[in-house]
Amino acid sequence: MRTSELAGRAGVNAETLRYYERRGLLEAPPRTPGGYRDYPVAAVELLRFIKRAQELGFSLDEVEELVHLDRGGPKSCDSARAVAVARKADLEQRIADLQRMSDSLGDLIATCDLPQSDRSCALLDAIDQGAGAEGCC
Repeated sequence: MRTSELAGRAGVNAETLRYYERRGLLEAPPRTPGGYRDYPVAAVELLRFIKRAQELGFSLDEVEELVHLDRGGPKSCDSARAVAVARKADLEQRIADLQRMSDSLGDLIATCDLPQSDRSCALLDAIDQGAGAEGCC
C-alpha cells in the first residue's frame, strides 16, 4: 500500500512514516516502478503497536527496544517487563512532582481569599523588591 493509505489506516501522517523509517522503526519498503513506496499490510499493525506504546508513555527509544523484543521469545517478556517497570517508575515520579507543583499553586491561590492586609505572595514580593533595586542607583 502507498504512503497515504498506510498513514490513514494507522492514524499517522506521512512525515511520521518517513521519520520512523529514518530511525529504523519501520523498514524502508520496496518501491513501485513509478517510484512510490509500497508498504506491506503488516506495517499497519507495527504502526499501531508504536502508537499504543507511545500512548503508554514510552519514548521512541523504548518503543524501538519493545519492537525488537516483540519479535523475540519468552526471554523477551522479562526484558519488556523491565522496560515497562522503569517507565512506570518514571511516570510515578512525574506524577508526584506534578502533585507537589499543584499543591504549591493551590497554597498560593488560597492566599487570594485572605483580606488584602493579610496576603503575602512571595512571587509578587520578589518582583516588587527587584523593581525597587533597579531604580536605586
